Amino acid sequence: MAKSYRIALLAGLSGLALVSGSAQAQSSVTLYGILDSGVEFVSHASSTGGNVVRMPSNTGEFPSRWGLQGSEDIGSRLQIKFVLESGIYENTGGLNQGGRLFGRQAWVGINSPYGLLSFGRQYTMTYWALEDADITGPDVYGLDSLDAYIANARSDNTIAYKGTFHGLTIGATYSFGRDAAGTGNSPGQGICVGSVPGDPLQCRQWSALLKYDSTIFGVAAAYDEQRGGEGAAANLYDGDPSFALTSSGDKDARAQLNGYIRPWEAIKFSAGWIGRRVTTVSLATPGVSNNLYYIGASYQVIPSLMLDGEVSRILNHTQDARATRPTIRATYFLSKRTAVYAQAAYLINSSHAAYSISAGGAGNPPKGDEQTAVMLGMRHLF
Repeated sequence: MAKSYRIALLAGLSGLALVSGSAQAQSSVTLYGILDSGVEFVSHASSTGGNVVRMPSNTGEFPSRWGLQGSEDIGSRLQIKFVLESGIYENTGGLNQGGRLFGRQAWVGINSPYGLLSFGRQYTMTYWALEDADITGPDVYGLDSLDAYIANARSDNTIAYKGTFHGLTIGATYSFGRDAAGTGNSPGQGICVGSVPGDPLQCRQWSALLKYDSTIFGVAAAYDEQRGGEGAAANLYDGDPSFALTSSGDKDARAQLNGYIRPWEAIKFSAGWIGRRVTTVSLATPGVSNNLYYIGASYQVIPSLMLDGEVSRILNHTQDARATRPTIRATYFLSKRTAVYAQAAYLINSSHAAYSISAGGAGNPPKGDEQTAVMLGMRHLF
């Protein structure tokens, strides 16, 4: 898409937002976003063991983004809702998610007392299951550096339902073709357009969620299954995109259980498990099996200071690869919208593992090597 066309499109959307907000009191459109950036040091960030000082390409505490969300009350307790959300590389201004203009979310749906039914590119239930239990979330030293799909749990061409009733949330998604514009090493999936005549399972994806939240604790369970197809791949422990899932009989599935408890308003503890199974119909290509465990805690010391951390461990049984990583973080809120933070992590790889400590693209260490990372950053919400 030409730059001039993008500018015209954004200007048009902004104009529609102003017209909508002024013409109907029951309609609204909101512009929002996060800008998050900093500088990190990562040791042993290459196969030769070299160190690097850099700005992470896609995340600090949160991935940078901007978006538009809107709603319209159409009566009978029904609302039309939409979200258009663009992921950006804050350090370069480029587009994330394979260069898509609205690569994070692009959906429209109808909301009722019975839940939200939506259509488009949107999060799978893997994302919603982790929302409360994963303390570090999509942080540069979060779970996504051990499994890249976790912070990128979304799919194209998706029908989704999610509803909450007295603390109980149920949800499901079904995608006809989960990734139409990715690259061969898109996080956890690769290109897989789908909707192939004669092969209804090619590039399909479905997920399901069951979650309960109270004032002091919560638990969640989810399942997420991706089918193979032309161009599809499953990222391995070292980021190698060569593990092809070219048949609709191939599967990349994740199940998870997690929970959290908040014994006091300022303190929270959480723990969880994500089990991944990659299976193929080809006898020449063995599957992959791993388990990812995490335990975390957060403490709101004072209204302007949050301390938190998480310890994660991944066990890749098929390839005898293991890694353990503790992460600690301090966030100081300068205002309701702006915060500065400091965080550090330490990664221990087993002799056959080459996991990376950073999800920001710092590079993988030599197999069996350890990594240390420190980052100072700033984020602003608008």
